[in-house]
Amino acid sequence: MTGSVIGVFICDEPGGHMYALDEAEVVAGKGIVGDRYFFSNGKKSKAIDYKPDREITLVEAEQIESFNDAYDMRLALSDTRRNVVTRGTDLNSLVGVEFQVGGVRLRGHRLCEPCKYLADMVAREILPGLVHKAGLRAQILEGG
Repeated sequence: MTGSVIGVFICDEPGGHMYALDEAEVVAGKGIVGDRYFFSNGKKSKAIDYKPDREITLVEAEQIESFNDAYDMRLALSDTRRNVVTRGTDLNSLVGVEFQVGGVRLRGHRLCEPCKYLADMVAREILPGLVHKAGLRAQILEGG
């Protein structure tokens, strides 16, 4: 499967503004340098809560665009609060699969379903509109 990355986003504090990066450094076992989860400053960052599927998240641009069309909304690529936005890749098919994004090797762990926290921050329509379409949670096996 060949796709492309069209955006990389991080946020340095819980609930803060997501901002785009031109390039990113990704560290196995940690996440994207500069992101709130890299510094254990995310909403679910307590050491006791650590799970490898919280290292990096991905979402398909096509799903965001489809949601916008269906709900007559204008969600920006960063509004889903996922780290990597792809085009041309079926992320749901990568659960349980090792894959590569550039020089970074990842393992898809589970779907990144929309939650009440995200709906409260962005729009309540996200809950029904992005079920099974809101992205993928992945572990970083080899950074770059």
